[in-house]
Amino acid sequence: MLLLKNVITPRRIFTTLFFGGLLLLGLLLTRSYGMGWDEPTDREAGYISLRYLAQLLYPAALNTDYLQGLQELRTYREADHGVAFQLPLAVLEAAFFPHDIRRAYWMRHFLCFSTLVLGAWAVYRLGAERFGSWRWGLVGAGMLVLSPRIFSEAFYNHKDLVFMNLFALGGFTLSRVLRRPTWGRAAAHALVTALAVDVRIMGLLLPALTVGFGALEMWARPVRRSALVRTLAAYMAGAGVLIVLFWPYLWEAPVQRLWECFGNFRRFRQTMQVFYLGQMESCQRLPWHYLSVWLLVTTPVVYTVLFIGGAGAVLRAFFRRPLEFLSRVAGRRDLLFGVWCVGPLVLIALINSVVYDGWRHVYFIYPAFVLLAVRGLRAGVLAWQATAPASAGRRLGMAAGALLAVGVAHTAYRQAADHPYQYTYFSFLPGPAAGRLFERDYWGISARQGLSWVLAHDSSPTVAISDTLYYKDFVGNNALLLVPADRARLRLVPHHRAKYFFGMYRWHPTPYDASYGTPIHEIRVAGLPILTVFRR
Repeated sequence: MLLLKNVITPRRIFTTLFFGGLLLLGLLLTRSYGMGWDEPTDREAGYISLRYLAQLLYPAALNTDYLQGLQELRTYREADHGVAFQLPLAVLEAAFFPHDIRRAYWMRHFLCFSTLVLGAWAVYRLGAERFGSWRWGLVGAGMLVLSPRIFSEAFYNHKDLVFMNLFALGGFTLSRVLRRPTWGRAAAHALVTALAVDVRIMGLLLPALTVGFGALEMWARPVRRSALVRTLAAYMAGAGVLIVLFWPYLWEAPVQRLWECFGNFRRFRQTMQVFYLGQMESCQRLPWHYLSVWLLVTTPVVYTVLFIGGAGAVLRAFFRRPLEFLSRVAGRRDLLFGVWCVGPLVLIALINSVVYDGWRHVYFIYPAFVLLAVRGLRAGVLAWQATAPASAGRRLGMAAGALLAVGVAHTAYRQAADHPYQYTYFSFLPGPAAGRLFERDYWGISARQGLSWVLAHDSSPTVAISDTLYYKDFVGNNALLLVPADRARLRLVPHHRAKYFFGMYRWHPTPYDASYGTPIHEIRVAGLPILTVFRR
């Protein structure tokens, strides 16, 4: 009985229910979401690298259907994007779904979401370590998951969300190395670092954080200095080897091509227009506040308030007694979260890197944002507990707690009510105001529901939909998720021959005029139109 009590603890029960339930929820919801416009390119990148491996290791495989008609890796335009996630997906697809593209994409969506479970677990462990309680760690994991845009994009954003989750795991493996430097922990941290870099080149921030906070740890704990030096040296060597190993494009010229990829990140080749604050702007010339504003308007207000409180508490503690702050493990972890959260924003502004599609390129700072928000919540709870039971401070704290609870409940309601369109969530802006200022469904996900509606309401043997401009990508991609019989009925044709037109609002913030046809169906989220179907 005593052994059973030691095994079945509240911590085990709640964490198992949370993470097991999250994985089950992902499995149940996988088929709810459409396809993002990057997904076919991501899939192609995995297959091109797989073809390269086949050329080197097993040339007979080049005769298989799924490796036919692909570009050479050395001349592939998207080769500067790592394939640590896409290459294994290509292998799994080739093994289990070689002739079923629809099920292959469902598999991809579920495995993409599974990385959110991993990222939430990393936030849980970081929070439990920093705040000394598994309950606070679970609060952080819950906040990460209860973030509408993050939750939705976890199914189909194979670059930014996967990278966010790997970076969170890298933050956890880094904290383990700093706490107790060993060869095994260095190897685990090197592995996670390599995977992160080989999904997004910004993963190179992990070695920078490791060296910087390793040096700080040597200053704070001189007794660990020699162990840290050996461990960090092993980590850097291991990470370097694994980064090259997991990214076939680097094999022929590792240093040159890695530098080339970083240079492409700094000045990315994208030149498209972005709708921001009511104006069309080139993504090459966006203002410095672009990322921060998008972060603010798409993050639940209650989390932003708690983040401000947590960041304020950290800054106050640091400036009050800097050396004492840095000498404590808790202070150094708070500093890590702060640099992790704010540093990339400053770096991107300084090097004027190209960004677009909201703040998705810096989603990887969000776990640190959440942990600082937990820091703010914990500071508020401790301050409330320190007040006298019948004091005005105690009553004020209870009122603040009630407001926070209402804010979290509202976020949970929106996440459920907006399903499966949480990717268009705006936290405090009314729908019409958000539509006048920002892009809406920039992924084109809603095209899947639009196609399903049209095919369900039109029994014609063939259904002709306009392929005007960029809409053909949104519609064509999501057609792959239709059942084969419906897909066979679909025709993407020039605009003048089309019976239907899909009005989307990525680069068209104003209502469509009568020349596009008669609106017969519209998808709205919180009063904001994200897709209008027109009959011509």
